[in-house]
Amino acid sequence: MESVGSAPLILFDTLSRTERPLVPSDGQRLRFYCCGPTVYGPAHIGNFRTFVLNDVLYRTAIAAGMNPFFVRNITDVDDKTIRDSQADGSSLEAFTTKWTQAFHEDCESLNMLPPDVEPRATAHIQEQMDIIQQLMDKGHAYQGGDGSIYYKVSTFEDYGKLSHFNPEELRTQDINSAGAANLADEYDREQVADFALWKAYKPEDGEVGWDSPWGKGRPGWHLECSAMSMKYLGETFDLHTGGEDLTFPHHENEIAQSEACTGHTFAHHWMHVVFLLVEGKKMSKSLGNFFTLRDLMAKGYDPMAVRYALISGHYRKQLNFTFHTLDAAQSALDKLGRVLDTTDPRPPFGPDKGRFEAAWKLLLADLNTPATLGSLFANLKAFDPDREADLNGLATVLFALGIKIQPESTDGVAIPEEIHSLAQARWEAKRNRDFQIADALRDEIQGKGWKVLDRKDGFDLEPL
Repeated sequence: MESVGSAPLILFDTLSRTERPLVPSDGQRLRFYCCGPTVYGPAHIGNFRTFVLNDVLYRTAIAAGMNPFFVRNITDVDDKTIRDSQADGSSLEAFTTKWTQAFHEDCESLNMLPPDVEPRATAHIQEQMDIIQQLMDKGHAYQGGDGSIYYKVSTFEDYGKLSHFNPEELRTQDINSAGAANLADEYDREQVADFALWKAYKPEDGEVGWDSPWGKGRPGWHLECSAMSMKYLGETFDLHTGGEDLTFPHHENEIAQSEACTGHTFAHHWMHVVFLLVEGKKMSKSLGNFFTLRDLMAKGYDPMAVRYALISGHYRKQLNFTFHTLDAAQSALDKLGRVLDTTDPRPPFGPDKGRFEAAWKLLLADLNTPATLGSLFANLKAFDPDREADLNGLATVLFALGIKIQPESTDGVAIPEEIHSLAQARWEAKRNRDFQIADALRDEIQGKGWKVLDRKDGFDLEPL
């Protein structure tokens, strides 16, 4: 694949607290891992902010000629999956398979590229047990009074280096770095900072459990990512990513158990995506602002508008996700559709970016998606479709952002701006259940020679 230029991809590193070039350590492939979903229900838009921005990172690395190898896991065994599968009356496998399929469908709707490997925790039990045995052999783990195996944090002197946290100040692991409760089981352990590597079987686990040298049980949540990332990316790899809530304790624990096991650096670079707010508040079912992608689609929003809204804020800054933001995102996509006739361009890309060189460089500068979008639209009016460099630059940026354009034309007939504006106003009136205005706008559009065809997620226009 042809590289798009010599400018490096710069990314903030949570570990060093600096912006550093992201480079393949072997000079061949950028190897990176993202903590994926826990499949006990539909992923919400907060989850998808992390996953979509990882998709932008993956696409940008592809466009930059970095030949990335991307691994994103599926957590299909933990307290929540066991609890909810039993409440559903389903086996753990059937229950998690259903929600994994739903996650994949949402990813496809959001135009996300599939990872190169998507391992499941339950398919890697042996790899997790192997790590536990090595940690026990090296004196980093012990069996507690309840039969569970714990990691002995005091044996790893660098514990806390990612989150800059002093374990001696730790009173409880009930609260994580994002201020949310950890739903981890409590077991007998020597120190409160120690965490479970293997959880001894208990009756409420039902049929879920695996035989091990330490008795029947299941792996701790933190262990699975170490086992799967190292299996597919090696003992040391280039980048580990996830949401900001995973910094502590999850990623901190991954580092401790992995580096104590191998004696090598676990990941060279760490990226964390900051949470979003919804209408200015933390997302909560009790506040009525908890949304999945399908909730938004049911309200008439296009998944591409949701994707656009999720990348409209910088990944290191809190994003306030509002319906106004979604409406603005749809308007921006409509504008692109009226100008362009391209859909989801793919690499390879040439080095000359034409008028979109600045937009591309902004994306390489710590994945600055909002500035990239601003630069893209600032140069759109001067876009010359007959200039190869302009086409290449626009294709590069759109591919990296994952924006799939639906051209606003019908059988080669361009849709006038006035007609599109009227149709958009009618669609918004329908969403607001103001059917009198919607009907009046429909009649006005028909009077001007156009017909509106409603879809579940939007509308089409065709000349009469």
